[in-house]
Amino acid sequence: MAVTNAEIAAIFNRIADLLEIQDENPFRVRAYRNAAHMVQGLSRSLAEMVEQGETLEALPTIGKDLAAKIREIAATGSLRKLKQLQTMVSPGLVDLLKVPGLGPRRLRTLRDYLNIQNIEELEKAARQGLLRQLPGFGVKTEQNILRELSELQQRTRRFLWAEVEEIAEQLLTYLRQLPGVKRVEMAGSYRRRRETVGDLDILVSTSRNAPVMDAFVSFASVERVISKGTTRSTVVLRTGLQVDLRMVPQVSFGAAWHYFTGSKAHNIAVRVMGVQRGLKVNEYGIFDKQDKRIAGRTEKEIYAQMGLQWMEPELREQRGELEAAAQGRLPKLITENDLRGDLHCHTTTSDGQDSLEAMAKAAQQMGHDYLAITEHSQHLRVARGLSADTLLAHCDAIDALNEKLKGIRLLKGVEVDILEDGSLDMPDYVLQRLDICLGAIHSAFGLSEQKQTARVIRAMDNPRFNVLAHPSARLIDKRSACRLDMEQIMDAALARGCCLELNSQPRRLDLNDVHCRMAKERGLKVVISTDAHSADQLGYLRYGVAQARRGWLEKDDVLNSRRLAALLKALQR
Repeated sequence: MAVTNAEIAAIFNRIADLLEIQDENPFRVRAYRNAAHMVQGLSRSLAEMVEQGETLEALPTIGKDLAAKIREIAATGSLRKLKQLQTMVSPGLVDLLKVPGLGPRRLRTLRDYLNIQNIEELEKAARQGLLRQLPGFGVKTEQNILRELSELQQRTRRFLWAEVEEIAEQLLTYLRQLPGVKRVEMAGSYRRRRETVGDLDILVSTSRNAPVMDAFVSFASVERVISKGTTRSTVVLRTGLQVDLRMVPQVSFGAAWHYFTGSKAHNIAVRVMGVQRGLKVNEYGIFDKQDKRIAGRTEKEIYAQMGLQWMEPELREQRGELEAAAQGRLPKLITENDLRGDLHCHTTTSDGQDSLEAMAKAAQQMGHDYLAITEHSQHLRVARGLSADTLLAHCDAIDALNEKLKGIRLLKGVEVDILEDGSLDMPDYVLQRLDICLGAIHSAFGLSEQKQTARVIRAMDNPRFNVLAHPSARLIDKRSACRLDMEQIMDAALARGCCLELNSQPRRLDLNDVHCRMAKERGLKVVISTDAHSADQLGYLRYGVAQARRGWLEKDDVLNSRRLAALLKALQR
């Protein structure tokens, strides 16, 4: 089976890490980072493009050298350059990159001053108070590192849902085409569309003697076979992802699918409901007091025996869904087709990879009615943020392009930095020219909850402010969420006519599902946007929609489900 884009992106990111640790040319490091970012968001399979002989050099950020490396990875599943670099850097030093806030520059300081080579040595030095003495550290940094190390030890390795999507679909396709296979389905946290997944659970139903287990352990991406049996096998893929395959008879498929989808808390609650009815509920079916199976072929049978509506997998977290199902009031969850446009994206004018025209064309092909162009403001220099004059000129360019476009409207916007004092990094006379203003935290992440909350609310006091972008500023497994009183922020947003964004970038997915539910209960509208930095990343909407569904959001809860005129009216404060 072909190498996935996620595998290629992971190799490029690891090379960038290793180069940075060695203090290599920052332009080389950035080239690999940009390539990884582009590859991760690409809608087409690079391996298929290589197989079909397509020109990779035409892709954004991909030159002759990186194109050759992609071809090598596609052909062999590995890269000689990565193997070479790995011999030059201690594996323990690379593991230190897992500690949020500890980038390659600080790693070099730790290595050069204290000869720290692994996580154990880092923790020991921090507890001895040695880190605070290093340049660029200090007491607060030392305390933060100890906190992050404590949290890191409690985590098991997990993968972003988006990182495993391609390989999961490849596995389903591969297994479904095998002779004798009747049905193959994903279960577990992948099916519930959690932000991250620890492993993949696959259920398969076959005719007698179908060679499924032999084929499964022979899947091209398998690196190691943990076990192989007649009804269950477990493998580990090249990425380190574990996959469990279970053979299930058709008569029990619905029961098994429900059981292995979870969540655990949801399943326990269903089993308790069964006991209250004198029934036994397990992965084989529902059985009466005489141990006769009375349901199990489908999930609907399982829920019907409990007097419940069938419910979408995203809801199964034991957060009131069973009570809602019993009363026939489960939400009609939003779908991607409900969205009329995207309200957060970037072009080559700031740190995007595609032009205005390319982004407009891609959005139109997706069926969008509108697309907001929201470049960064000047405070975010690393993203080539725009000055006031540059943004005004950019607005002129958008107006000119809108005169030529048919069937889609580009909205003039900005992703403006919320400065530490709560002011916006753009003068009001510029914001008045815009259709939409997104405010975002890109600095001073470590403020106290009181100061960070006050900072955001002061920003929302500006009458030109419309949407709080990626509200907590978290990066999953990379940067913790800012300390914010979300209830206070939501109440303030509602009072001021602002919205909160659900950012669909796979490492953000910010708002989280709990905060989506909080917003819904308050009547606070949410915007689902991609924060796309390329045309391909406009497809990230599906990740945001999945998160919204986990937060019980319906069409009316999401502002960009409205048509253009209604949207523009709602944005007026």
